[in-house]
Amino acid sequence: MNIPIVLTIAGSDSGGGAGIQADIKAMQANGVFAMSVITAITAQNSVAVTDAMELPTSIIASQLDAVLSDFPVAGIKTGMLSSSSIIECVAQKLKSVVGVPLVVDPVMISKSGFSLLKDEAIAALVELLLPLATMCTPNAHEAARLVGFDINDEAGARRASEIIWKMGPSHVLIKGGHLDAEAEAIDVLFDGNTTHVFRAPRVPTVHTHGTGCTYASTIAANLALGLSVVEAVESAKNYVTLAIQHGFSFGKGHGPTDHFYFLRNSRI
Repeated sequence: MNIPIVLTIAGSDSGGGAGIQADIKAMQANGVFAMSVITAITAQNSVAVTDAMELPTSIIASQLDAVLSDFPVAGIKTGMLSSSSIIECVAQKLKSVVGVPLVVDPVMISKSGFSLLKDEAIAALVELLLPLATMCTPNAHEAARLVGFDINDEAGARRASEIIWKMGPSHVLIKGGHLDAEAEAIDVLFDGNTTHVFRAPRVPTVHTHGTGCTYASTIAANLALGLSVVEAVESAKNYVTLAIQHGFSFGKGHGPTDHFYFLRNSRI
């Protein structure tokens, strides 16, 4: 049986709801085989990220070499790349990967306010990684940090997507869960010519830990499966919405989504 392989390059979440753990779950749930390169280890739960440690670039490079030299990777997704040295390492390795869709999720800050991307690394992200990306998937807060103005509504997301597109990615998807001025969950996709808007009702829950990671990983899986960009985003948005609807109330804060809701006959 042939199944596409998708690689996630990201940080580990000890709470299991985001990061590498969410990426692997989302990818496997959407029909591909997930492989991973870990860039950092975080201490976190449903309430907060309390600590983080970057892995040496040498071991990150070795992980990348191990996977890319042996497996026919059909899609790649990046998440937490916390420093310019890590971004430089990853970008250098990915330059040689031709014809494989790359989804760059510019993870910058946790829900609790813990910085996951150093200020000095933003320039490296823009200069080295975004030009390699098939798609960049910032949420409204991350997009605001890239463009330098607050984004609260669809109009702001449209403007930001056009500015970020000029930084190099083939497509930009502004994830709209934080567009507070909008009644719906609105995501804006721009490809340099056309804007597509994806809408879904907001789910009345606080259990949304890892939704950004899940969304980007599902898009990467869908692209590896051969879907068009618009189809990949539309399918991923439907999946994430249902995963949020079936989310778990684990912990004292923001619980995780249920990546395998479709396997369960009833809520756990």
